[in-house]
Amino acid sequence: MTHLLKKSWVKYLAQALAVAVVIAGAVFYVAGQKSVVISVDGEAQEVTTRATTVSALLDQQEISLDERDEISASLDSNLSDDQKIDIKRNKSVEVTVDGAERVVHTTGMTVADVVNQLDLEKGSEVSLDADMQLSALSDELEVITPKDLTLIVDDKKKTVATTASTVKELLAEQDVKVDDNDEINVKVDDETDKNVKDSTGIKAGVEVEVIEVNVKTWDETRDIDFDVEKVNDKSLDKGETKVKTEGKKGERELTLRQETRNGEKGEEEVLKSKVTKQPVAEVIRVGTKEEKKEESSSKPSTSTGNISATWKALAKCESGGNWSINSGNGYYGGLQFSASSWRAVGGTKYAPLPHQASPQEQIAAAEVLRASGGWGHWPACSSKLGLR
Repeated sequence: MTHLLKKSWVKYLAQALAVAVVIAGAVFYVAGQKSVVISVDGEAQEVTTRATTVSALLDQQEISLDERDEISASLDSNLSDDQKIDIKRNKSVEVTVDGAERVVHTTGMTVADVVNQLDLEKGSEVSLDADMQLSALSDELEVITPKDLTLIVDDKKKTVATTASTVKELLAEQDVKVDDNDEINVKVDDETDKNVKDSTGIKAGVEVEVIEVNVKTWDETRDIDFDVEKVNDKSLDKGETKVKTEGKKGERELTLRQETRNGEKGEEEVLKSKVTKQPVAEVIRVGTKEEKKEESSSKPSTSTGNISATWKALAKCESGGNWSINSGNGYYGGLQFSASSWRAVGGTKYAPLPHQASPQEQIAAAEVLRASGGWGHWPACSSKLGLR
């Protein structure tokens, strides 16, 4: 009986020891475990591990690092309970800056992170939203930095900093409105391309000029002056004139066009012209009948019919000696009277206009003119002939 009790006690003691070993092992195992949070590009997960270092944890979780990846703890550091390991993966982003392509390596999460890393000029234009996640990036990131150029509108020049790449973008940015008639000129260095399309590209240092052009077209009827024809008539005394056929003006229908550039009107351009009424030439009979005149002591040059050498020389200089010339420049006859001067000295008593009067009558009127101002009424020729 005693032997049996002793044997049972040994059995229970062995079982108790086994249970104690199991419990001690369990306690030891649990005591060696750690709860760790691993975050990769913002995606976190909690893991339980018995790893003692960060490197061992990554191996256990089969997480490998690229040389450009960033991790919040060194790989050989001891791992502690409730520790957070933050890993940021390297991303290679294709970026074009002002047309130049490059690859940017970043551990950032958004487009804004890449832009900050590029350290761009203030006011640079970025093709994608700043808060776009790089993981969702499918298009190339394009960046345009501001460039200085000169803009001229309404003859007013100013320097602007812009990210516009075309004339159209620049004008929209500067709120400059143009229509199909307006002219845009782009000057690069010393060469100017005129009337370019708004799709023309621009770069730093160029000069963009906008000229406001307004075009006006209209129809108008204008007079056509008649010609004056002279016919000799020996039935009339020399120097006498009579109108045989009265002149009548004609009419012409015109379609005209005129450009106004920055408020300054240009010349009128004739688009269409049609004569609707022909002018009628005025025919004047000019007497050629010689009439014997009595000599007058006060006006010998007109009564004798002789012309002095002085007046001949002056007429030669003024009109080439042509006493009946009408060149259409507003001056008439051998001594080139204006119509107003002819009337002022009473020349109309001889003929309506100087070239219609005889040389002697023109000289008589010229003597009256010379009496009030000397040879200075014919400044160039009188000086050339030494008359003053």
